[in-house]
Amino acid sequence: MASHAAAGAIFYGYKACGTCRKALAWLKDHGLELPMVDITTTPPTPDLLRRALAQEGGRSRLVNTSGQSYRTLGATAVKAMGDGVFLQALAADGRLIKRPFLVTPTGAILTGFRQDEWEQALLRP
Repeated sequence: MASHAAAGAIFYGYKACGTCRKALAWLKDHGLELPMVDITTTPPTPDLLRRALAQEGGRSRLVNTSGQSYRTLGATAVKAMGDGVFLQALAADGRLIKRPFLVTPTGAILTGFRQDEWEQALLRP
Protein backbone atom coordinates (compact mmCIF):
# COMPACT_ATOMS: atom_id res chain seq x y z
CA MET A 1 0.00 0.00 0.00
CA ALA A 2 1.39 3.42 -0.94
CA SER A 3 2.13 5.70 1.95
CA HIS A 4 0.78 9.23 2.08
CA ALA A 5 0.47 11.97 4.64
CA ALA A 6 -2.91 12.71 6.13
CA ALA A 7 -2.88 16.42 5.26
CA GLY A 8 -3.71 18.63 8.19
CA ALA A 9 -3.66 15.83 10.75
CA ILE A 10 -1.58 16.16 13.93
CA PHE A 11 -0.58 13.15 16.01
CA TYR A 12 0.38 13.93 19.61
CA GLY A 13 1.98 11.01 21.39
CA TYR A 14 4.82 9.80 23.52
CA LYS A 15 7.49 7.36 22.34
CA ALA A 16 7.32 5.29 25.56
CA CYS A 17 3.53 4.91 25.27
CA GLY A 18 2.50 1.47 24.05
CA THR A 19 -0.88 2.72 22.83
CA CYS A 20 0.85 5.43 20.78
CA ARG A 21 3.16 2.85 19.21
CA LYS A 22 0.14 0.67 18.40
CA ALA A 23 -1.63 3.63 16.78
CA LEU A 24 1.48 4.56 14.74
CA ALA A 25 1.77 0.96 13.54
CA TRP A 26 -1.91 1.01 12.52
CA LEU A 27 -1.36 4.27 10.61
CA LYS A 28 1.65 2.79 8.83
CA ASP A 29 -0.28 -0.39 7.98
CA HIS A 30 -2.92 1.82 6.34
CA GLY A 31 -0.44 3.87 4.35
CA LEU A 32 -0.73 7.01 6.46
CA GLU A 33 2.34 8.95 7.52
CA LEU A 34 2.03 11.24 10.50
CA PRO A 35 4.98 12.62 12.37
CA MET A 36 4.55 12.39 16.11
CA VAL A 37 4.54 15.56 18.18
CA ASP A 38 5.86 14.72 21.65
CA ILE A 39 2.87 15.44 23.87
CA THR A 40 5.12 15.71 26.94
CA THR A 41 7.18 18.59 25.53
CA THR A 42 4.64 20.16 23.16
CA PRO A 43 1.13 19.50 24.48
CA PRO A 44 -1.94 20.54 22.47
CA THR A 45 -2.93 24.17 22.89
CA PRO A 46 -5.66 25.19 25.33
CA ASP A 47 -7.86 25.95 22.29
CA LEU A 48 -7.43 22.40 20.92
CA LEU A 49 -8.07 20.98 24.36
CA ARG A 50 -11.22 23.12 24.72
CA ARG A 51 -12.46 21.80 21.36
CA ALA A 52 -11.70 18.24 22.46
CA LEU A 53 -13.56 18.74 25.73
CA ALA A 54 -16.60 20.09 23.89
CA GLN A 55 -16.48 17.34 21.28
CA GLU A 56 -16.04 14.52 23.80
CA GLY A 57 -18.79 15.92 26.02
CA GLY A 58 -16.79 15.42 29.21
CA ARG A 59 -13.42 14.99 30.78
CA SER A 60 -13.23 11.20 30.98
CA ARG A 61 -11.98 10.73 27.42
CA LEU A 62 -9.52 13.61 27.69
CA VAL A 63 -7.57 12.89 30.86
CA ASN A 64 -4.96 10.16 31.32
CA THR A 65 -6.13 8.66 34.60
CA SER A 66 -3.43 5.98 34.61
CA GLY A 67 -0.46 8.35 34.54
CA GLN A 68 1.80 9.57 37.31
CA SER A 69 0.80 13.21 36.80
CA TYR A 70 -2.85 12.35 37.44
CA ARG A 71 -2.00 10.27 40.50
CA THR A 72 0.14 13.11 41.85
CA LEU A 73 -2.69 15.65 41.48
CA GLY A 74 -5.31 13.24 42.71
CA ALA A 75 -8.71 12.45 41.23
CA THR A 76 -10.51 14.67 43.73
CA ALA A 77 -8.39 17.71 42.85
CA VAL A 78 -8.85 17.15 39.12
CA LYS A 79 -12.62 16.75 39.50
CA ALA A 80 -12.79 19.93 41.59
CA MET A 81 -11.09 22.04 38.91
CA GLY A 82 -13.23 24.35 36.82
CA ASP A 83 -12.97 23.74 33.08
CA GLY A 84 -10.57 26.65 32.56
CA VAL A 85 -8.16 25.44 35.25
CA PHE A 86 -8.53 21.86 34.02
CA LEU A 87 -7.62 22.84 30.44
CA GLN A 88 -4.66 24.93 31.63
CA ALA A 89 -3.42 21.96 33.69
CA LEU A 90 -3.59 19.71 30.62
CA ALA A 91 -1.85 22.29 28.45
CA ALA A 92 0.90 22.65 31.06
CA ASP A 93 1.49 18.90 31.50
CA GLY A 94 0.95 16.74 28.43
CA ARG A 95 1.25 13.61 30.57
CA LEU A 96 -2.23 14.43 31.91
CA ILE A 97 -3.72 14.04 28.43
CA LYS A 98 -5.01 10.70 27.19
CA ARG A 99 -2.74 9.46 24.42
CA PRO A 100 -2.63 9.41 21.54
CA PHE A 101 -4.32 12.72 20.86
CA LEU A 102 -5.14 13.01 17.16
CA VAL A 103 -6.42 16.02 15.27
CA THR A 104 -7.87 14.58 12.06
CA PRO A 105 -7.71 16.27 8.63
CA THR A 106 -11.32 17.46 9.16
CA GLY A 107 -10.45 18.96 12.56
CA ALA A 108 -12.16 16.26 14.62
CA ILE A 109 -10.20 15.20 17.68
CA LEU A 110 -9.72 11.60 18.79
CA THR A 111 -8.25 10.66 22.15
CA GLY A 112 -6.87 7.23 22.88
CA PHE A 113 -6.72 4.59 20.17
CA ARG A 114 -9.98 2.94 19.28
CA GLN A 115 -9.49 1.37 15.88
CA ASP A 116 -13.11 1.69 14.75
CA GLU A 117 -13.09 5.46 15.44
CA TRP A 118 -9.78 5.90 13.64
CA GLU A 119 -11.05 3.94 10.62
CA GLN A 120 -14.18 6.11 10.52
CA ALA A 121 -12.19 9.36 10.78
CA LEU A 122 -9.24 8.55 8.54
CA LEU A 123 -10.22 5.86 6.04
CA ARG A 124 -13.85 6.49 5.17
CA PRO A 125 -14.83 9.38 2.92
